[in-house]
Amino acid sequence: MHPGTAHPPASGDGGGTGLAAQLWRQNLDVARRCLEHPFVQGLGRGDLPRDRFAWYVGQDANFLEAFARAYALALAKAPDLETMTALRDLLEGVLDELRLHQGYAARWGVDLRPAPALATRAYTGFVLDVAWSRPLGAIAAAMTPCMRLYAYLGRSLADRVAPDNPYREWVTTYGSPAFEGLARRLEALLDRWHPGVEDVAALYRTAMELEFAFFDAAWRAA
Repeated sequence: MHPGTAHPPASGDGGGTGLAAQLWRQNLDVARRCLEHPFVQGLGRGDLPRDRFAWYVGQDANFLEAFARAYALALAKAPDLETMTALRDLLEGVLDELRLHQGYAARWGVDLRPAPALATRAYTGFVLDVAWSRPLGAIAAAMTPCMRLYAYLGRSLADRVAPDNPYREWVTTYGSPAFEGLARRLEALLDRWHPGVEDVAALYRTAMELEFAFFDAAWRAA
């Protein structure tokens, strides 16, 4: 997908009526900026410079550890077993992502313990601050954009990623039905627990903007 071309569908639930679907539609401008970013386009074509991807993987490992901790904090605040089970499954999904990064590290010599960059510190600080201090609905609003955006990017790139693309595993992981299922589970928690969260739209928007900043930092890192 290049700027000026037709965009793919917003998401599998883009026509939904719940709050999560509404917020996603309201933030499609940022999602499309992410999709059209040269870093993401380079993943889809397979010509992203390896050093930029290595930087991204190291920083993303840092972010995912914080994301996992945020899920753990949300789980501690869950009011019922159904919610606890959903958050446990989401936490396990993040751990699976970290194992994917460990595979890159083993094959390509990526440092998974780099000093966190400014964009990384901004995003992890935001997520963890909300997870520590806010109720479950606010936590879901801060975390849902990451899941929905990556599902969107994976699906948008999946139909044209070449078999020999070195980043094919990244695309197929995030474009998979399994990852879509995780995104929907978190969206369901947002729909269920958002009442009383006055700044839910602002939290969602902030997370989306931080996602773009993260991709942009990776592109500019080398």
